[in-house]
Amino acid sequence: MTNIDRVIMIVLDSVGIGELPDAGEYGDKGSNTLGNIVKVCNGISLPNLSRIGLGKIDGVDYLPVPEHVTGSYGRMAEVSKGKDTITGHWEIAGLQLKYPFPTYPDGFPKEVLDEFIKLTGKGVLGNCAASGTEIIKEYGEEHMKTGKLIVYTSADSVFQIAAHEEVVPLEELYRICSIAREMLQGEHMVGRVIARPFIGEPGNFTRTPNRRDFSAEPTSDTVLDILSKKGLDVIAVGKIEDIFSKKGVTVAEHTKNNMDGVDVTLKFMAQKNKGLIFTNLVDFDMVFGHRNNPQGYKQALEEFDNRLPEILSAMKDNDMLIITADHGCDPTTPSTDHSREHVPVIIYGKGIREDINLGTRKTFADIACTIADVFNAENKFPGQSFLKEIIKY
Repeated sequence: MTNIDRVIMIVLDSVGIGELPDAGEYGDKGSNTLGNIVKVCNGISLPNLSRIGLGKIDGVDYLPVPEHVTGSYGRMAEVSKGKDTITGHWEIAGLQLKYPFPTYPDGFPKEVLDEFIKLTGKGVLGNCAASGTEIIKEYGEEHMKTGKLIVYTSADSVFQIAAHEEVVPLEELYRICSIAREMLQGEHMVGRVIARPFIGEPGNFTRTPNRRDFSAEPTSDTVLDILSKKGLDVIAVGKIEDIFSKKGVTVAEHTKNNMDGVDVTLKFMAQKNKGLIFTNLVDFDMVFGHRNNPQGYKQALEEFDNRLPEILSAMKDNDMLIITADHGCDPTTPSTDHSREHVPVIIYGKGIREDINLGTRKTFADIACTIADVFNAENKFPGQSFLKEIIKY
């Protein structure tokens, strides 16, 4: 049993730090989200992340290393098959997937769309793998004239539904996504159904922050379930509630962007709670990684780094901070999709030892094992806790 009674875990969505050994099997040879951003942008300023250990992680040899590093640090490899958001987050929470979620590079089969049209009473446009911004440019005007829904996918296991907020009100779009989520089971159980609302006029459409993810339900208990069953708080910030289909979550708040995510995290940190605050900062991935914008990605990382002192100052003596990622999304490669990469893990707190290199962890699930150990909770997760290596007492 430790003196730690609260873990704040922040997932920097898609901030990978170098290809995994099997990256070639996923078409991701040479991917290194952070490293390639630094190279293409001629440097980056992340002094606060470096101070707690980012620059000392194995393979991260392109950041200045301060004389005094105050956190423990390492990198993690993914065991699960896939490189998407759900797969990464579920493994962080202790659930490894032996089989990847299905993907549809040529669009969805006729029987899937026929059933969707029958259940929703709505026609369909698109049905292809596409960029979300490009597909609303292509089909937005026809959607506004006909009311048909824009359905598309990507290299990830997603069934995305785009609709103009003035044509399909948000609650109706969410209801349609719920129908699709219930329909897509068995061999067509995609990882996520995603509502993609937009506004504007033809030639000037803009996606809104009202995106909502409808995820497959975790197939077994995660560390979120273990903690909540123990009577602890599991506070989900950003899209965490969606990723886990609300399972194991006790409190949730959605966010508009990265900085809103930091604000909401700080709000919960200021409250009296005990357990896990679990935050996803999605802009790195959604706004910059998928749009191949390394300069924007760099600026977003620097913005987060500038806010990090606020987070560290808000920590109580019995808090432990974990900063990690769920996959890569290298904006410097021709692909606009996720990349199969190592992810960082940085741990900081008054009770955490300084300058401990955890090396390369064999699975993201080591985090779940460690959190379970922190709370002396049941730990049947497939990984190895690193608590004893980092804890002071």
